[in-house]
Amino acid sequence: MNEKQVSFTEKNHALDNNDNFSPDGKFLCYDTRGTVFNGSIANSKSIEKIEISTGKETVLWKPESVTGEKAAPGVAAVSWHPSKNKVIFIHGPLLSEVEERGYYGIRNRTGVEVSADGKRTITKVDMRDISTDKPTYKGAQRGGTHRHEYTRIGHRIGFTYDDYIQQKQNRTIGYMEANKLAPSGYTHYFAVLLKPAEKGKSKAGEIEKAYGDSWVDSEGTMRAFIGNVRAENGIDYDTALFVAEIPDNVDITTSFSGNGDEYPRPPKGIIIRRLTHSGWAGGIVRGSFDGKKIAYITKDKNGVKQVSVIATDGSDLSDNKEKQPQQITNFKTDASSLRWHPSNNWIFCVTNGNIAATFVKPGNNFGKTIMLTNDKQERSALVVSPDGNIIAYNIFTPVKDNLKNEYSKAFQQIFVLELNWDEINSELKKENN
Repeated sequence: MNEKQVSFTEKNHALDNNDNFSPDGKFLCYDTRGTVFNGSIANSKSIEKIEISTGKETVLWKPESVTGEKAAPGVAAVSWHPSKNKVIFIHGPLLSEVEERGYYGIRNRTGVEVSADGKRTITKVDMRDISTDKPTYKGAQRGGTHRHEYTRIGHRIGFTYDDYIQQKQNRTIGYMEANKLAPSGYTHYFAVLLKPAEKGKSKAGEIEKAYGDSWVDSEGTMRAFIGNVRAENGIDYDTALFVAEIPDNVDITTSFSGNGDEYPRPPKGIIIRRLTHSGWAGGIVRGSFDGKKIAYITKDKNGVKQVSVIATDGSDLSDNKEKQPQQITNFKTDASSLRWHPSNNWIFCVTNGNIAATFVKPGNNFGKTIMLTNDKQERSALVVSPDGNIIAYNIFTPVKDNLKNEYSKAFQQIFVLELNWDEINSELKKENN
């Protein structure tokens, strides 16, 4: 494998385990959180892209900003559209809005798109309306959307959501679609996918918090997520894997946007299915490219976080073994940053700072893991190129001043690993002998 450092400038280049590759695989987008003051999104000063072959960096969006314990606007968590030359990211209040809106916070942000050509053409995606003296503007949100993710065909945007008006409810998940009834000046109509139960007051089986969500299928008819759910004893909580079904014919405008006393409600036709009922489930869940499997994090008997997969129509209560979850790794240290290969045959993750590839195609090699790196570097925020031949990730790396022959403080730099499939397949055969 050929690993190389791509970025070298004295700032952070945070990938955040989002959809950071451009559609042609030639660029990566990132934010600069942690470069000044602290690692908070509030202190990220710009959205940028880097050309992998040359290391050339281009600022895509850089609003006026402030730094400090409280800050604005907060621009971060960027993802590339799967087919168009634009990116989407979190945007908090501008400096001119701080007096009215307050500083950046999880309940004080929206989604914004900007062209990826460097011309800084900006588009407002979701309207924010926190007025309580009248119903919430139809199609608007009332707090903050986060970790925006396009479907693989680009027509829906999923996200996590935190409500400003009704803070008795915890985080939930939602989606947006371009719609002619979207609020004027904005491109998308907003809806939650789940109204969570009030914190601490749920009944057995009710979800109080939804997070770790991601699209399962390319068409965006399934969004998997982790739910904190009240246990059957009515006292404890479980963390379980769920799927929200969003049929193509769902009319997003049938959702209820809420008012000063009522929390938003999903559109008519949304179905929530629970896939796991025992054990711990977590991580950002990931759907295979064919939409048939979901990868997520579980814990083994020693409490180590492992990678598991389950059929999208599966359940740990099923009598059919093919529908039951399967733990596919046996690491000694926690797994994180799950990503599928486009072939659906491999799942990549980070464990002990190294990149692991686990084969998940049914057959004799199912569950075989090959370590693609094996050193003491601390890799994080793994992402995979659209063609599946390059992996990118972050490593905190000191910057060298060649004139002074000394190193400055470490910054999050971008590295890429070019995959040698002949070598990988040779190792796979060797593992099987």
